[in-house]
Amino acid sequence: MRLREVLEREESGRLGPWGMRAGDSSGRLYAEEPHPYRTAFQRDRDRVIHSTSFRRLQYKTQVFVHHEGDHFRNRLTHTLEVAQIARTISRALGANEDLCEAIVLAHDLGHTPFGHAGQTALHRLMRDHGGFEHNRQSLRIVDVLEARHPAYPGLNLTHEARAGILKHGAGFPRDLHPVPLPELGASPGLEAQIADAADEIAYHNHDIDDGLRSGLLEQEALGQVELWSHACDQARASGAREPRVLRARAIVSLIDQLASDLIVATEERLRELGAKSAAEVRDAPEPCVGFSDEVAEQVRELASFLRRELYHHYLAVRMGAKAERILRDLWEAYREQPAQLPPSVRAGRSRELEPRAIADYLAGMTDRFAMDEHRKLFDPHARV
Repeated sequence: MRLREVLEREESGRLGPWGMRAGDSSGRLYAEEPHPYRTAFQRDRDRVIHSTSFRRLQYKTQVFVHHEGDHFRNRLTHTLEVAQIARTISRALGANEDLCEAIVLAHDLGHTPFGHAGQTALHRLMRDHGGFEHNRQSLRIVDVLEARHPAYPGLNLTHEARAGILKHGAGFPRDLHPVPLPELGASPGLEAQIADAADEIAYHNHDIDDGLRSGLLEQEALGQVELWSHACDQARASGAREPRVLRARAIVSLIDQLASDLIVATEERLRELGAKSAAEVRDAPEPCVGFSDEVAEQVRELASFLRRELYHHYLAVRMGAKAERILRDLWEAYREQPAQLPPSVRAGRSRELEPRAIADYLAGMTDRFAMDEHRKLFDPHARV
């Protein structure tokens, strides 16, 4: 029988000195008995997967709203792609794969409907009430808003998972969070850094894929970007010729190129740092995880291209403007007449509903629910 103690010993044996051991966790906000067959970080991962907020990611925008096509990425498929990349990087570097996966699976729980346009809109609406930022909201979800246990609010994740979700936490007003925030070092933990880097690799690649698939990106223009040009050369060398296959093989090549460079460059930095513990990585003045200088410059070129040609494409701007109007209309309706909100949102609150409670409700909506709710409130012919 492989009990938790056995798993922890095996984990410690395969991790590098800088990997975070589950047995060394600083614990949870609310004390719990350890599980007999799972480590603390494995329990974190499983709790996130079974949360309501995780399921909602299926109908939250990455770049394209869900009804625009069945094959475009959404927040859930994005999260799963990030997790796959992060596991590979963690395993290669001797970081804690379970902790890294738990952080990745929770990192977008706090995202609004309609992607970054929704976050921008909600931040503007909350500017006089502490603002809105999705990493903060993700921590608020796992600490407060999820209801999964009679003894405590939230998911009661470990300190390390919570710190990884919050990451730097710059400018997070502590008085806005109803439970103690996780203590952070000068840098995020190694696993949090890996999660962040894997996120960047994933969204660059799938945004290229979705951009080409939608027609918003042109293959000829993208071919001038060095990273993509090299990936296409690699794809052709493998025998790919048909456009769909060529695109797919180029995406595979680009992910492999970026992940491999990141692993090699990060390992060099860890050796130079001489880190002998996870704490020494957190205390380092600069993050250790990152690309080589050459590839980092190429990634900046790619990011600039995507920002200009995809995220600022006039159709993407239209989608964003529509999203902002929907959230602004809902916000104003709820603020003006809170009685329009479901009883579950108003429960235990005064008649003047707190702005943060309305923001929580709006942020938790899926794209589809937000559009349906807007239709019910503003279309005189729609059923309420």
